[in-house]
Amino acid sequence: MRCILEVVSPQRPTVQVVGRRLDPGDHQLRDYLSRADQPFEFHEHDSPAARVLLARHGIVEPRLPVVVDGERVFEAATLGALLEAWGFSQVPRHAGYDIAVVGGGPAGLAAAMYAASAGFSTVLVERDVPGGQAAHTSLIENYLGFPEGIAGSRLLRLAGRQTEGFGGEIVMLREVTACDRDGDGRVRLTVEGGVEVTGAVVIVAPGIDWRRLDVEGVDVLLGRGVYYGAGRGEAALCAGEDVFVVGAGNSAAQAVLNLADAGARVTMCVRGEALGRTTTDYLVARIEKHPLIDVRLRTQVRELHAGDGHLRAVTVEVVAGTQERKRADRLFLCIGGEPRTGWAEAGGVRTDRAGYILTGPDLLEGGGVRSPGRSTGTHLPSRRVCQVCSRPETSVTARSSASRELSVKARWPHSSPSTASRRSLRRPEDNAV
Repeated sequence: MRCILEVVSPQRPTVQVVGRRLDPGDHQLRDYLSRADQPFEFHEHDSPAARVLLARHGIVEPRLPVVVDGERVFEAATLGALLEAWGFSQVPRHAGYDIAVVGGGPAGLAAAMYAASAGFSTVLVERDVPGGQAAHTSLIENYLGFPEGIAGSRLLRLAGRQTEGFGGEIVMLREVTACDRDGDGRVRLTVEGGVEVTGAVVIVAPGIDWRRLDVEGVDVLLGRGVYYGAGRGEAALCAGEDVFVVGAGNSAAQAVLNLADAGARVTMCVRGEALGRTTTDYLVARIEKHPLIDVRLRTQVRELHAGDGHLRAVTVEVVAGTQERKRADRLFLCIGGEPRTGWAEAGGVRTDRAGYILTGPDLLEGGGVRSPGRSTGTHLPSRRVCQVCSRPETSVTARSSASRELSVKARWPHSSPSTASRRSLRRPEDNAV
């Protein structure tokens, strides 16, 4: 395994980026590199370091952003171009698999890894880069086996390498646009670009979309001082700045600490009466002791103020409707997300009123019936406890359900199982990891 992992998704040692700190496209590139756990140096385009680097490679009028990877130079670099150059897959290699996983967050990656390790031909399709919301987290401290904590991006990168090491395939930057069944009863997915791929079993773990802040001007200023989530890559650029973070969960708390540790003056806007109601105690204790963090309870951002196309200030509303205008160089929105399950009703999958998929006892109470090929009837944790630490348990359950489904299909010729699924007629408990 070790020799395989040395050549699967390796980190590149010499990546440097020349760009504009407050340009949306340049931010998207930095955000990808941060979430992919790819170390890089960032140089503002008009800095002395940038001029020296560009001159070394003979670039006089750079088309930004510029990515320098050793001796290779990418001008007007895009995420897709980098992934192609670095050998990441954007198209499934085969037309059919035993198990197809839709969604590359912690749950999807874990399901793909367990399926691949059990000998099933497996593909994971993710519309972004793998990692989900967890890849934005600067430090995960309550995950088994990491007493010093581990960055979310690092944990998810290792999960991707582990999946590939077992023979699983990861396809990124491709959204699944349609789902139906082919003539053999296999689940057929249409992937962005018109590529079709089938699976005897499909596991859907689509994750969330960021909950949007309903304040005028947010969309205009995205990438220009306003951001959803708080990737590690931005913290180093915020030293000495006035930064606001909206949110009160663990992700917001970790973002606040990461930004303050990087030297930013951080104001944390909490809508509720107390921070400890939604944040782990050990994070609350650290926030209260940090000299660069100011926690504002019962406070909401009501207005954004721009200058030269960038965020300059925010107006916050505090107790009794009092409003204050505060200087703000950056605004990070860590206010949770909405489940990405708009497809569910058309696909015959039941959800609750908030859009979360019904599973286990909730599924029975909702009157749902498990559909063949979908693992919606498994005993998964409720949404209230679905943190990163619960995802492997969830995925083991889903993979076991998929194993049972493939075993049933293999016993009945009309189900047309693939060769690999016929090899895996073990009991689910025999496949347990």
